[in-house]
Amino acid sequence: MQAAAEQGLLAEERRRRICTLVREQGRVTVGSLATRFGISQVTIRGDLSVLESAGALVRTHGGALPHTEEADQPLDVKQLLHHAEKVRIGQAAAALIRDGETLILDSGSTTAEIARAIRRLDLRSVNVITNALNVAALLIDAPAVRLIIPGGILRRESNSLAGPMAEAALSNLQADRLYLGADGIDPEIGVMTPHLPEAELNAQMIRIARQVVVVADSSKLLRRNVSLIARVEQLHMLITDRAATPEPVEELRRRGIEVRLV
Repeated sequence: MQAAAEQGLLAEERRRRICTLVREQGRVTVGSLATRFGISQVTIRGDLSVLESAGALVRTHGGALPHTEEADQPLDVKQLLHHAEKVRIGQAAAALIRDGETLILDSGSTTAEIARAIRRLDLRSVNVITNALNVAALLIDAPAVRLIIPGGILRRESNSLAGPMAEAALSNLQADRLYLGADGIDPEIGVMTPHLPEAELNAQMIRIARQVVVVADSSKLLRRNVSLIARVEQLHMLITDRAATPEPVEELRRRGIEVRLV
């Protein structure tokens, strides 16, 4: 039934599903993908070539393997992974927003889904602070949004601004809520990222926000990275998907974090 439902998908959605299958199965073949999606092997090879060029997987003879350096993949690759879960997380996060609030949207593919959800909310006025150029682009023509973009040095992998200039720009601001993306969440340690300058900017975001909401799909749980963004005690809420492993979810709740599974 599932394979039948996947036949006739648009190219973008089909490539998202291919990324998920590679991650789940460890290896896929051209023949099995062609059968699953009801298309030719030539088309599948084209999909794999596009995904390899984007850094989402590694082509092999007759198939593909997962990319071995997933910790700091480019944003356009991350957008392909766990897309349905990120959409649900984005919608649940946006449901917290009230008129007149000042929000910070961190960089990332999940916070971009929050921006898309904000566009559909019935709001009169909100302030949105973001260092993410892709998030800013999504909100630039949203009538209810007053957009605030700090300066900084562009990091192309995440399409975001960071560095001392960005940190200084945030120092005189205040926010009601920070939506914080994450590359790794350990219930004993906190939220982590592989990129130190972004971790330092995120620390400044946390200092000026009254509420810190982590938005991350369940694949990020129990994953560790080099730079610590925030200790568990600095977090208020985690919004993740229903596939989350129960043990880390319960440990976070035990430590006072509200966890919402969507």
